[in-house]
Amino acid sequence: MIQKHPIFPHRVRKVPKQFSWVDHRLVRDHWIDRLSHRAAALYLFLVTVADAQGLSYYSDSMLAKRLGMEEAALDQARNELRRPGLIAWKKPIYQVLPIEEHEVPPETERRPTGRPLSIGQILKQIAEDAS
Repeated sequence: MIQKHPIFPHRVRKVPKQFSWVDHRLVRDHWIDRLSHRAAALYLFLVTVADAQGLSYYSDSMLAKRLGMEEAALDQARNELRRPGLIAWKKPIYQVLPIEEHEVPPETERRPTGRPLSIGQILKQIAEDAS
């Protein structure tokens, strides 16, 4: 049996005051607006399968298969969640992190919503997608 230990023990999530494991701030504070569909799907999957400490250890190949994406797309989705601190990952462990009260999603990482983007925003998205 695999011994699981939080990657960030000081950031073990707790059930939010509202009912669900998915923190309402994900929507209320517009985090979800800044995620690609793939990153949102990965986040939902990880929240669903994680234990009480937010830990899970699905392999990349299994996650990619379950989510219907290539492993390269999974890497991008994982990085998209790691950058703002929504998850931590240290192969093979994922940790869903709590959304901290003081955190606000960066405006520059917003997913296109039909509004025009600046050249800087477009170039940043291209650079992030390439990494």
